[in-house]
Amino acid sequence: MKKLCVVVFMGVMILSLTACASKIENPVIRISTTTSVNDSGLMAYLQPVFEKDTGYKLEITSAGTGAAIEKARKGDADLLLVHAKAAEEEFINEGFGEVRVPFMYNFFVIVGPEGDPAGVKGSATAAEAFKKIADSGSTFVSRGDDSGTHKAELKIWKALDVDPTGQPWYVSVGDSMGKTLTVGNEMQGYVFTDKATFLAHDNTLSLLLEETDDMKNTYSMIAITPQRYADTNYAGAEAFIKWMTSDKAKDLISKFGVEQYGEPLFFILATK
Repeated sequence: MKKLCVVVFMGVMILSLTACASKIENPVIRISTTTSVNDSGLMAYLQPVFEKDTGYKLEITSAGTGAAIEKARKGDADLLLVHAKAAEEEFINEGFGEVRVPFMYNFFVIVGPEGDPAGVKGSATAAEAFKKIADSGSTFVSRGDDSGTHKAELKIWKALDVDPTGQPWYVSVGDSMGKTLTVGNEMQGYVFTDKATFLAHDNTLSLLLEETDDMKNTYSMIAITPQRYADTNYAGAEAFIKWMTSDKAKDLISKFGVEQYGEPLFFILATK
């Protein structure tokens, strides 16, 4: 009798596992994201919770927003998590049925040498700070990699009607935010960066300007539809978006960074 109970129990377990597995046709979600959410540690913080809650597995690659979006264009991603509104809208306007889902934000900041030779500290806006840097000829180190951060930087220069390209004080790295901060630290130059990556990066630069109106940095998710690529894991991407906009995920995101830095690194966008 005992042996029969064990056999029945094992049979029920196998059927249960089979049923659970059958609910997820493709358990792997390929996420192409920007370096800031990865280098700050946010994705590593959220990933195990999401996987435990849903049964999906994440494959995460990070690059500048421009490169991240290109991966989706080539069919190498199921979901985008990026932060460059104009580039996101251009991608969506290609007509494949994708929807942009803004869900959180943080702030860009300007960091630089403690002595602040350009007098950036106390500026009312990032544009005012950029003008002081250009007028003083102080070293400015740019990502120069078509990332969301780089696009935001270029937008500020354009608003000033200043083209820094080729100027002796303007250094273009063409690499990640972490590498750019390393170069900025070595050269003791000014850097336009997201705050999360700056706080997570080991350097001697000082935080000089933050939370001005022109430095808000919004992140969005975009699920790649089957209209673009038939084999995309659209169900998985939709499951990730649903989880990331849940009360549980919002609470986790709101707490990220508080214990280590005394403040959150990302903020949830208010819903209308």
